[in-house]
Amino acid sequence: MFNIEFITNLLAATIRLSTPITLAAIGATICERSGIVNIAMEGIMIVGAFFAAVITLSTGNPWLGLLAGVLFGGIYSLLHAFATVTLHLDHVVSGAVLNVLAFGITRFLMVIIIGHPGTTPAVPQGLGAYRWAIPGLSRIPVIGRALFNQTPIVYLSFILIAVLTWFLFRTKTGLHVRAAGEHPLALETIGVSVYRTRYLGVLVSGLLSGMAGAYLSIEANVSFTEGMSAGKGFIALAAMISGGWHPVGAFLAALFFGFADALQVRFQVLRVLNVPEELFIIFPYLVTVVAVAGLVRRSRPPKAVGRDFMIERNED
Repeated sequence: MFNIEFITNLLAATIRLSTPITLAAIGATICERSGIVNIAMEGIMIVGAFFAAVITLSTGNPWLGLLAGVLFGGIYSLLHAFATVTLHLDHVVSGAVLNVLAFGITRFLMVIIIGHPGTTPAVPQGLGAYRWAIPGLSRIPVIGRALFNQTPIVYLSFILIAVLTWFLFRTKTGLHVRAAGEHPLALETIGVSVYRTRYLGVLVSGLLSGMAGAYLSIEANVSFTEGMSAGKGFIALAAMISGGWHPVGAFLAALFFGFADALQVRFQVLRVLNVPEELFIIFPYLVTVVAVAGLVRRSRPPKAVGRDFMIERNED
């Protein structure tokens, strides 16, 4: 049963299922490095997924749908930036409100645009149809098909991991982002706006969460369904914490959660264990809780994350 074909398919499914978690997790890494807690990723993913599907349906072009998902995810995230940076509201409260609001907004727009709640019609051609096998590399045994025979957003996620790691640790702006989450007063002292830097961090998180949502609706699936993020925004937050607030660490943690999800699907199909299928369904979420509980004590968050800069400045 556990032959080479099974392992290859399992690895390919792990990459596919981990992609939206990876995108949201590396975005959350930039956001929290700037000092803002973003639990609104679940709602941002829903918004991105909805607009990606609607624009793809109306234009017939999934690339425009991807662009719409990314842009509307970024725009929606600016509400979180405005609430936390400008209005100095509690980060967790703002994120929770935006999550609830996203479900309400997309349901309302579903009725207005599509004519009914629930699920949109299938998109004529999603990005999943643009699978590209990299010559030579895709023929490597076991890992070739999993890593090098994938769809556009999967390849984009690989590129973004490298780009954001370089940005965060090798550029002046990346240094400013890290300083905003560690020592915002020191950043302000050298004349760099903490507010603008934190807006940037939230915007990057929103753009990537919007891309994660687009992946769900027009690449992994062929339609938008209410609540289709299914907790992936929160799992991405766990991946970021487990990965030590580092893009590469967040990616590896996302792979682990994607592997758990892929494994439970195959266990259900093969009926490896004689247990109710509901136990398999909760398996990825149980793994998330265990991983965070085991690693959170070893991970050190940015010192100023979740703290209001205005209060710190007044206290100083």
